[in-house]
Amino acid sequence: MHVENGVLAIDIGSGTQDILVWRHGIPMENCPKMILPSATTILARKIDQATKHGEHLFLSGTVMGGGPSSAAVRRHLKAGFRVTALERPALTFHDNLDKVRRMGIEIVEKRPTFKPLTELTMGDLNLSAIDQALALFGVSLPETMAVAVQDHGFSPDESNRVFRFRQWDELLHAEKGFSDLLYENPPDHLTRMRAICEIAPGALVMDTGVAAVLGALTDPWISARRDEGVVIVNIGNEHILAALVQGNKVWGIYEHHTSLMDPEKLKEHLARFKNEDLSNQEILDEMGHGCAVLPGASRLGSFHHLGVTGPNRERFSALNGHMAAPFGDMMLTGCFGILEAVKKRLTPQNG
Repeated sequence: MHVENGVLAIDIGSGTQDILVWRHGIPMENCPKMILPSATTILARKIDQATKHGEHLFLSGTVMGGGPSSAAVRRHLKAGFRVTALERPALTFHDNLDKVRRMGIEIVEKRPTFKPLTELTMGDLNLSAIDQALALFGVSLPETMAVAVQDHGFSPDESNRVFRFRQWDELLHAEKGFSDLLYENPPDHLTRMRAICEIAPGALVMDTGVAAVLGALTDPWISARRDEGVVIVNIGNEHILAALVQGNKVWGIYEHHTSLMDPEKLKEHLARFKNEDLSNQEILDEMGHGCAVLPGASRLGSFHHLGVTGPNRERFSALNGHMAAPFGDMMLTGCFGILEAVKKRLTPQNG
């Protein structure tokens, strides 16, 4: 695995999957890029078609991101049709299979025989489709692949919001840089990342929030203020993630749901976040993920600068932050962050 041979970076969100084919020596502006519907969005459309045609469902494949597909399954069940699933893909809807069954989903060991029945294969990554699309334009897949997904972590008996943010808090206090969170072999509890590695053996994986922050740091405006301290906010289709970054150190992490936020509320949260005046419990009580800040962050007198990225950033223009667009392309921010982490991991260090 050599970075000189190119990198395929894929940033998988709830609405889109953003793809960058980077080659050494080619200006970033000339590298092939694609913004495509995410796997969960594509699956949701197929489920809705099955509902429209009056067909029951059999879900095979593996665990993946929910969101749109989970909502489509609920619509299908509400319409009176059956949903059956193998155990692995069923974990998409909840890590506790008893709760999946209570949703109305039937866990099975093989494809049922009743009809009419549509089989849909679950998984975050369709590498053959990406390969075929690029091949039509004479573009081959690079040797190295790195994929970002949001993985709450396997948590059958505890809120996945609580579990996910505990991982953030532990990483924050371990004082690891975000680039260190690129995995060749993700921990067992990161089941969505592990599923990616099964679909694409040899792929590197990381969290989408980490990728967005690293990508935003490549924006020239943010990069110039990094040593002073910046608040970076990624406003995604489903989640908002903010980080307090000074130099190479992450001082704080905040995560909430986009649908529960408006500009004024987020502005107030960010002010309290950097002043160490926003508690984790308050965010949890609001159905967000959490908030964690290292002691002493507010005494630095930093974090006056605000950089904003993400597909929903225009909704929050009242924040008056710098609209980050590294290499002139905001939608590829996560891919640029993935690439930065891969370069750091694979480029030999001198000395």
